[in-house]
Amino acid sequence: MLRRRLNRLLGGDERRVDSRTVYVGHRSSPDSEGFIPPKFCDNRIVSSKYTVWNFLPKNLFEQFRRIANFYFLIIFLVQVIVDTPTSPVTSGLPLFFVITVTAIKQGYEDWLRHKADNEVNKYLVTVLEDGQRIRKESEKIKVGDVVEVEEDETFPCDLILLQSSRDDDTCFVTTASLDGESNHKTHYTVPDTEKDLESLSATIECEQPQPDLYKFVGRMHIYKNNQEPIVRSLGPENLLLKGATLKNTQKICGVAVYTGMETKMALNYQGKSQKRSVVEKSINAFLLVYLCILVSKALVCTTLKYVWQGKPGQDEPWYNEKTQREKDTNLYLKMFTDFLSFMVLFNFIIPVSMYVTVEMQKFLGSFFITWDKDFFDNEIKEGALVNTSDLNEELGQVEYVFTDKTGTLTQNNMEFIECCIDGFQYKHRDASSELDGFCVTDGPVSKLQQKAGREKEELFLRALCLCHTVQVKESTEPCLDQVDGLNNQVDGLGIDGDGLGIDGALSHLEEQRGFIASSPDEIALVKGAMRYGFTFLGLESKTMKILNRNNDVERYELLHVLNFDPVRRRMSVIVRSSSGDTLLFCKGADSSIFPRVRQEEVERIRLHVERNATEGYRTLCVAYKLLSAGEYAQADAGLREARLALQDREEKLMAVYNQVETGMSLIGATAVEDRLQEEAAETMEALQGAGMKVWVLTGDKMETAKSTCYACRLFQKSTELLELTVRTLDDENRRREEKLHDLLLDYHKKAVQDAPPVKEGVTRSWSSSQDYGFIVDGASLSMILNSSSDSSNSRYKNLFLQICQNCTAVLCCRMAPLQKAQIVKMVKNSKGSPITLSIGDGANDVSMILEAHVGIGIKGKEGRQAVRNSDYAIPKLKHLKKLLLAHGHLYYVRIAHLVQYFFYKNLCFILPQFLYQFFCGYSQQPLYDAAYLTMYNICFTSMPILAYSLLEQHICIEVLLDNATLYREIAKNAMLRWRPFLYWTVLGLFHGLLFFFGVWYLFYNPALQDNGQVFGNWSYGTIVFTVLVFTVTLKLALDTRHWTWINHFVIWGSLAFYVFFSFFWGGIIWPFLSQQRLYFVFANMLSSVSAWLVIILLILLSLLPEILLVVFRKPRGPHSRQKELVDSRVGGLQSPRSSARPLLMRTFSDESSTVI
Repeated sequence: MLRRRLNRLLGGDERRVDSRTVYVGHRSSPDSEGFIPPKFCDNRIVSSKYTVWNFLPKNLFEQFRRIANFYFLIIFLVQVIVDTPTSPVTSGLPLFFVITVTAIKQGYEDWLRHKADNEVNKYLVTVLEDGQRIRKESEKIKVGDVVEVEEDETFPCDLILLQSSRDDDTCFVTTASLDGESNHKTHYTVPDTEKDLESLSATIECEQPQPDLYKFVGRMHIYKNNQEPIVRSLGPENLLLKGATLKNTQKICGVAVYTGMETKMALNYQGKSQKRSVVEKSINAFLLVYLCILVSKALVCTTLKYVWQGKPGQDEPWYNEKTQREKDTNLYLKMFTDFLSFMVLFNFIIPVSMYVTVEMQKFLGSFFITWDKDFFDNEIKEGALVNTSDLNEELGQVEYVFTDKTGTLTQNNMEFIECCIDGFQYKHRDASSELDGFCVTDGPVSKLQQKAGREKEELFLRALCLCHTVQVKESTEPCLDQVDGLNNQVDGLGIDGDGLGIDGALSHLEEQRGFIASSPDEIALVKGAMRYGFTFLGLESKTMKILNRNNDVERYELLHVLNFDPVRRRMSVIVRSSSGDTLLFCKGADSSIFPRVRQEEVERIRLHVERNATEGYRTLCVAYKLLSAGEYAQADAGLREARLALQDREEKLMAVYNQVETGMSLIGATAVEDRLQEEAAETMEALQGAGMKVWVLTGDKMETAKSTCYACRLFQKSTELLELTVRTLDDENRRREEKLHDLLLDYHKKAVQDAPPVKEGVTRSWSSSQDYGFIVDGASLSMILNSSSDSSNSRYKNLFLQICQNCTAVLCCRMAPLQKAQIVKMVKNSKGSPITLSIGDGANDVSMILEAHVGIGIKGKEGRQAVRNSDYAIPKLKHLKKLLLAHGHLYYVRIAHLVQYFFYKNLCFILPQFLYQFFCGYSQQPLYDAAYLTMYNICFTSMPILAYSLLEQHICIEVLLDNATLYREIAKNAMLRWRPFLYWTVLGLFHGLLFFFGVWYLFYNPALQDNGQVFGNWSYGTIVFTVLVFTVTLKLALDTRHWTWINHFVIWGSLAFYVFFSFFWGGIIWPFLSQQRLYFVFANMLSSVSAWLVIILLILLSLLPEILLVVFRKPRGPHSRQKELVDSRVGGLQSPRSSARPLLMRTFSDESSTVI
């Protein structure tokens, strides 16, 4: 195990088995015998779920896995097979409707995925075969093919760069669709490859496909004229990833090493799975309870039927003799069919129409998000988008928010703010501080008119112009004549030759120069130097050119770039000036630069750096060193040797870097601002106030991400940061796993064991205990998730998770896309199964968006992959606040009330039918007419609850947004727990008993009509049904706080429609009916004063508890509830007695007069 892990990390071991050999251009090497080309997967990408052949069986299987669908299918089959009291149509039609609508919806979504796959797979690419350029479809690329890619094209698979059109054998790519970074990254060709690729004979040995975007280990054997093969090491700088885009390079050629579903992008893709909301899970739980009630009723009635028939004369009375066939029927078979018949008769207690209503509510409700004008963004001229309407209510249950940084929290737009040279501050001139282009706020007043020496200033600005990997765009790079013209323009802008004068008109010059770099802060520093008179003109054939303040072009030969490293946290360049001096310029974090310079220089700069850091700026310190010929020769030899190493390459490079970056002189420091998204800090504060925990998952560097967390107020000044990164795990005396174990235990003791318990509803601003923030990087996370032993793995995971859950905010940096999904999955599957939400704007966020319960895409600058794969898409981060605190809150309350109300009204509906069996000899005689059975859920009671579930606002949106703590009242599925479910069930039992026995008491008087005629069983059922329809509808009216004309129309319209239908249905002789059970029954019923009296009386008695609470409760103003909520939460604290009953048990009495 250890050897395999080392081989995978270091590469180059001849005996390792987890590697692949690629023959460039499918040409065998001279030393290979009997060449057999290896087989690898093709280049097809498949993200779809169904095919034409498996759609119907697979989709039906998935749909009938839902308890409700399977139950209704069984009931439908029973009605078809067994002679039951109701028609199969009553169950079959709603089931067919739900199945068909869901299948069409899922089929359409999968068709869109097929369409997107075909666009990628059928895309034409250029492949070099036998010296010819051949156009072929992307899906036909094989491992070993030499592929040509032109500027602005996307790489069709993972390629090793062999040839570039640039003179310096480099190319630039953007990986926005992979890691979210829109900056240009530099990649290098393999040294010593033939210019004519047709004559190139080479093999590549590399690791098997793995998802880490930042790791690649391999080597290339180049064969030339029967000589010993040249071996060149391959690293991430030689690998071009599928999904990345070629920039600022006319064309490149590369050999395919990973194709199709083995590319790093595909390995980081998390398959789209069916997401189910917590409400749907609650419905299934309630459904099982009502299913048990249904079975119990059927068993009781079946048992009592045969007990009753066991009495003499009851089984076969003289007026109803059995046929011979009935006498010959097996007793147990007859008992079973009777049981099934009772199941069908009481089947309406399971609300099939609820599923149709819930689907309609979700579908129609999603339009309110789309139509919300507050979500419209004037920049992109777009609003919110709903891709999945099934999760509307889940927006009101979020406990963890996982957010990307670049493009989500920040605009990814760096701006140079100020710099400090030799202890003197130079700030961009503005209205508040203007003093010859500089101001000194941290130094003594006597130094106000002083500034650093000219030599120091120019050395600092040269460092900014040289210490970077910035490139000037070829299309806009001016020739020397143009430079002179620009110089004159710069002169005219009033650049002070003596000082560092700045003028805003320089921005015009910046616009004319296009810069590309791997990091946006590098561009900001180069542009900052331009403002002070030093302009970077570009890199040509290892020569860097800068234009100084005297309009002279200075040339420096670029000898080495010591790349940025998350452990070193600095980068350096070694250049040679035209005078022959060899200089090392270094810039990096203060913690990595200060120990490597003279301490007397540090004190002059430290104050500025600390002040800038507290203001949320990204700070970098700049140092330099003059290298002697001997020092450079030693460094040059060490760097070349380390870069050719196949094993321990990173460690050897690190040793040389640390050796050369010592004894430097500190020149100054810079402050750069990474602008936050609009209202990002306020949004994060609101989410935390609502009880959500925010985790930042980013592929960016730790320093950058940490400063963003401070700017977003996720980390406060008082927050103690617990760091678990490669830097903290580095210990010369101990193994990393031992150090990891000790750190986890230490942090666990500090953040979990020693921390006082946090009371519910108390935000951190009111908590006296220490706040902790947790920082972890991708490498450390890999050690936690992929520990060598299963026991350690589980223990590390548990410790890590407990630490994270006890921190106010968590920052995960240098994360691969799949690691983001792993983090979300780990939290999602933790104790309590908390509801998770992921939000991001790039394709690197797709995996975590798909993994979370709710995925939010931001319509940003990084393409639309995140938007296409998300459940909801919004233009800006600030819109997340309203989406969760207002829309999410209201959607959850609405659908929770809908679900509870449906179970309640169906219990009221079927309980009298059950009680009726005790009075009809358990003969399965229906109490209600078939028309009433069918129309009750479809027409008479469906529209009012649908309107309520779409329009209800128990608290107005402004109050919900102003008081984030209101979100906590509905947290953890509060309105669909067993207590409110029991409340609604008891209410349904009470109403059902009242309806049946109230009418039964009326029927004690046999003569209810003036002419002495008696009412029959259909009149009895009709009176019960009338009381039922009016009571459940008026109950909903009493629960409604937010009245619109639509509510009035559907509530009073439904009652009017019931009366009209009853007159119409019973007033005409219908020729297609074999039995006219209700002929003039309704009209006769209403002719009786006693019937009128009992209907009105029973409705009032049913609603009396609600009405009494309204009458005797203290009167309130129209917005008194909202005012009470505001007053009770001043400062973020909620009074334990602020509400008489929790929201989940509220009825009309709590907020009867609240009209919004």
